[in-house]
Formats: sequence, structure tokens, C-alpha cells
Amino acid sequence: MAASGQTETIHLFAAGSLKAALTDIAGDYETASGHTIVARFGASGLLKDEIVNGARADVFASANMDHPRALHDAGLSGPVTLFTRNKLCALVKAGLAVDSDSLLAVMLDPNISLGTSTPKADPSGDYAFEVFAKADAIKPGMRKLLEAKALRLTGSKDSALPPAGENVYGWHIAQGRADIFLTYCTNALAAMTDNPGQKCVMLPEALAVGADYGLTVTKDAPAGASAFARFILSPTGQATLARHGFAPIAA
Repeated sequence: MAASGQTETIHLFAAGSLKAALTDIAGDYETASGHTIVARFGASGLLKDEIVNGARADVFASANMDHPRALHDAGLSGPVTLFTRNKLCALVKAGLAVDSDSLLAVMLDPNISLGTSTPKADPSGDYAFEVFAKADAIKPGMRKLLEAKALRLTGSKDSALPPAGENVYGWHIAQGRADIFLTYCTNALAAMTDNPGQKCVMLPEALAVGADYGLTVTKDAPAGASAFARFILSPTGQATLARHGFAPIAA
């Protein structure tokens, strides 16, 4: 039970890519503390805007560092802590011949549709566009071509949603909306579980982009919120993140 003898309800806003991992961590924390975690998952940028506009969130776990820092800089939260890392991969439709070495050429093929999330609303989209910027360093003009063909299929308020329980990235690929989807490696691996014919292709070193995830506790949050944040950073929380494919952060 809670150390104070009173249970608390803690509101968690977190990046959609963290849903499986933080659902497990929240369950472990509830068992250990007696508190209740009410979680909402979605695009980090949209969640940040909701908090700015007054939505109740006690803990914010973002797929980047910028959005929680914006809350801190606005006086809405405490310090921002790096709590895990991810990286971008390419989720590829079944039967498409592509590997790390050929990925850029295939993405540039006018007959290949390329999906991303929505920049600014969702860090995954921002990271995908970082990939395009790196492509421009390989050959000028590639960034413009890739940005022009990128289909912003997820991460916005109006994005199409899959049936309940289906991985959104694998669903878009399976529905033929994209042949390749740039997303987190954790998302790609989860999509392959639902869609065994799809595959995850690592980005070549010249295009590789990592994702730092930031955690912050909002002002006036209950004491259990800070304890929950510490639990995410604990060896138990970090082990759960690692089990879901994230890179843990040393305490």
C-alpha cells in the first residue's frame, strides 16, 4: 500500500510507442504502491498541447526531450529526465526486396509509397524528417524529394485509426497505404507480430536517427506521481522497457 496510507490516482500522458511498456510498468507500480495509474497514450506533441491547455496530467512521458522541456520552461512541470532511448527503422511490406544498403534507393523509387508520422505533432515524424535531412548530405536534393513523397499517415488529430487491437503501422502497410513506413524499431517489431510477412529494416549508418525519451512530473501532482517517475527509472522499470525493445538508461 501507499506509504501515506492513502491511495492516489495518478494521471499519465505518454507517447503511443510506450503503451505496451508503460502499461506493464504501471501495473507493477500499482501492485507495489496501492496507487492507481490512469494512462492516456498518443502523439507526444498533441499531448503536450493538451497539458498546456489545462488537461490533467501528473506524469508526462514523451518520445522526445523537447515537449517535456516546453512544459518545464512554461513553469508547468519540474525537471526533465532522459528515461529511455529508441531508434528509427523501416517497416516494409511483405515481398518488397530491400535491405539496409538499398533502403534509400527504394524509398526514392517513385513507385514506392513512403509513410511517416506527422512532424511537430508526433516526434516520430520529426525523426523521419531528420532521416531525409541526412539523405541530403549524401546527395543534395534527396531531402526535398523524400519530404514531398512522405505520406503523413499517423500522429495528427485526423489520422485514420485501425480496428481496436491492431498495430497502426502494420495496418497501414497491410491496407496498402504505404509500402515502407519509417517508425520506431519498437513499433516495427510489434507490427511484425500482427503481420508476419512484414519486415523491419535497419537504417544504414549514414541515415540512422536515435530518439531520446523525456519524463517530467507536472506542478501540483500528487506525491505518488514522483514516486511513479522514479519507478520508471528504477532497475525494475528499466528492465521492462528493455524487454519491450527500448534501450535502458543507467540509474
